[in-house]
Amino acid sequence: MKKSIFIIAALLGAITFSSAQEIKVITSVESIVPMGIGRSRIIDHQTTADASSFTTSRKDGTDSNQRNVKRRDAKIAELDETKLLNFYSAVGINFQNIASNDAIISSKLTDMLAEGWELIHVTSAVESDAGETDPQGIFVTRYIFKR
Repeated sequence: MKKSIFIIAALLGAITFSSAQEIKVITSVESIVPMGIGRSRIIDHQTTADASSFTTSRKDGTDSNQRNVKRRDAKIAELDETKLLNFYSAVGINFQNIASNDAIISSKLTDMLAEGWELIHVTSAVESDAGETDPQGIFVTRYIFKR
C-alpha cells in the first residue's frame, strides 16, 4: 500500500513538473546601414522580468490600477551581446558578412539546444532603406524557445 501511494505521488509530481515551462527569447539585430556604420548583435537577456509589474488595466478610458511605473524601470541591466557583421559594406550587400552571421547565429542556436531549450517559433521583421533620404535600416529576428 505504501509503495502504491509513493508511486502515485511520484507520478503526480512528474506530471506537475513536466507542465512547468520556461520561455526564452533571443533576438538578432542585423544592420542595413552602409559603410559598416550600424551595429549588429545577438541579444540574450540574463534577467527575468515580471510583466505584471509593468501592466496597467483600463476600463472606460481610465487607468484602474494606478501604478507609477516608468518605462525606464522596465530596462534590464544583465544581457549578453554577441557581435554580428552588418549586411552592407562600402560597395553594397556583403554576402560574406551574411554567411558569417549565419554561422554565428547557428552556433548560438546550437548552444541553446544543447542547454535543453527547444526552438518553437521564429519571427522576423525589417525596417529597410526607404530611398536616398533614409540610409537607415535593421533586420530583426526573434527566436522563441521553451523548456
